[in-house]
Amino acid sequence: MAKSPYSIDSDERKIDPSRNPEFALKPDGTPDNNDRIEIGPTALAFEEWNALGIEYPNLDRMREFRLQRLVQELQQNDYGGIVLFDPLNIRYATDTTNMQLWITHNPARACFVSAEGYIALFDFHNCDHLSAHLPLVKELRRGASFFYFETGHRGEEHAALFAREIDDLMRTHSGNNRRLAVDKIEISGLRALEKIGFEVFEGQAVTELARVIKGPDEIKAMRCSVAACEAAMHEMQDAIEIGKSENEIWSVLHAGNIKRGGEWLETRIFSSGPRTNPWFQESGPRIVGPGELLSLDTDMIGCYGICCDISRTWFSGGAEPTAEQLRLYQLSYEHIMTNMELLKPGVTFQEITEKAHRLPEDCIPNRYGVVMHGVGLCDEYPSIRYREDFEAHGYDGVVEPGMVLCVEVYAGAVGGKDGVKLEDQVLITEDGYENLTRYPFEDVLMKTVATG
Repeated sequence: MAKSPYSIDSDERKIDPSRNPEFALKPDGTPDNNDRIEIGPTALAFEEWNALGIEYPNLDRMREFRLQRLVQELQQNDYGGIVLFDPLNIRYATDTTNMQLWITHNPARACFVSAEGYIALFDFHNCDHLSAHLPLVKELRRGASFFYFETGHRGEEHAALFAREIDDLMRTHSGNNRRLAVDKIEISGLRALEKIGFEVFEGQAVTELARVIKGPDEIKAMRCSVAACEAAMHEMQDAIEIGKSENEIWSVLHAGNIKRGGEWLETRIFSSGPRTNPWFQESGPRIVGPGELLSLDTDMIGCYGICCDISRTWFSGGAEPTAEQLRLYQLSYEHIMTNMELLKPGVTFQEITEKAHRLPEDCIPNRYGVVMHGVGLCDEYPSIRYREDFEAHGYDGVVEPGMVLCVEVYAGAVGGKDGVKLEDQVLITEDGYENLTRYPFEDVLMKTVATG
């Protein structure tokens, strides 16, 4: 096939001036150039990490590890390649960022990865410079936009053009293999790929299984992200005052993330007083009063695009905790600590479900959706269910070293006023686990636990 009119070969791409050897390097190996294009941690983050003695990731090694994980999954399934539209899968394959949240609902970017590891990035228009610093991206193309806002009634036309681009890449880099994995795609795009003879397979299984094991540098990046998140959490907790609104307090977490080089918050789940029960109520204008619980789930996409998913419940002060507040907190603490002890290589998801700590009857109907779940660039595979949900939603699998799991609980009685949310982020090691979370529990609510 003739060269695509949309193609920009790697040797034609502009060289990122931030790669000029005259620039010193930051501790993570990236250029210490004030004018560089790529995003990343700020001086504040590096200062805090230095004080904590945290090791930094080598981003080139991290990117290579991720690509090899994808290649391994493609080869095991005899797929010629994979097409990625999910911006977090594109991030995993390429480490590129471009309007991440906007792209989640405007799929204007895509990425092709061959089974041999050749990467072609279909980026938004006039954005070639955003990936110029990434040598794993071998080629830039156009034409991934065929959603209605972008193409209107011409969607099928543009989807057909995109399919021909993928056909060119597959024939060039995968020979006669017509087995193609795709993670997410517009209906017109799927039909166009199938029309020209591709056998299309579920790509989310490929990416989730690739992403489930974290390499050494990903774990270092996660330690950095967790430390930055916890620093922002301390600032948020320090901002709690009776008479402030939930939103005013919640905004401190956003600011703390951004000023350290983090990226966004996936949710806005923070509530106070009677809004803590039932769970999933979003931060709003409610004014915090005395003697109230404040519960949050960070759901933070922090430094290096790594998710830090920690939950804590705090006490507003101005009164003594009630017996019910202490009961729920003690129950929640016991729940996640008991379940954490189940974690070790070789244990199955179903075993965890069967052996997990049991909530009391008055809290079961309001239970959280999972006992624990994977985490990396966001909440990831696996989801490990409660006994009550296993038959309808559960699946089995095996815990392996390199997985990172968030162990969590929500405890709130049906019809009750209060609810407690706790969650820690845990790395599976060769012989057990390491809790990556260092954020303290609430002393005034822990007193019953400590003496119980």
